Amino acid sequence: MTKIVYEIVEHNGGWAYKLDDVFSETFDTKEQATAAADDVAARQQVSGGDETIQYQDEDGIWRVEDEAGDDRPDVEIRDGSK
Repeated sequence: MTKIVYEIVEHNGGWAYKLDDVFSETFDTKEQATAAADDVAARQQVSGGDETIQYQDEDGIWRVEDEAGDDRPDVEIRDGSK
């Protein structure tokens, strides 16, 4: 199972959540950033229908895969400001 970790951090004079090196918008308070991350994490758990996806791998080869709509990631929110 895939694991996604959102981290709550200080950013641009406010607070944001980030995934790897990508930041969300900046929020005025840590509580607002945490609430937004909670919302995003909840949306990660919503199942969908089965889909066929196409993507280009790191070697430039196009791949086609069938993905189950109920294969949801494990999501964690961490306080990265400590």
